[in-house]
Amino acid sequence: MGISTKDVIPLSQARASFSELAEEVKAGAEKVITKNGESYVALIDAQRLDHYHRLERERIHLLLIDEAGKGLDDVAAGRVKDARSTIQSIKRRRRA
Repeated sequence: MGISTKDVIPLSQARASFSELAEEVKAGAEKVITKNGESYVALIDAQRLDHYHRLERERIHLLLIDEAGKGLDDVAAGRVKDARSTIQSIKRRRRA
């Protein structure tokens, strides 16, 4: 669902009609509240917010799976180094 100009509301108007706005949001609308003419906060249904959070967690999980796959590809291709020897090498270079 897109945001239209009727969904952009000044903070002063939102204060005066919060109950009505809440009912519109519960019915599926999303509202952008402005302050001094700039976007300030959004008013969305709590269930939709939960859905957005679930989507973000899923996206993070997919990114982690992708990174793990790249790591496994590196191991299979031999593009890895032993952590202990690499750390020791870095420490030796710092001392020098």
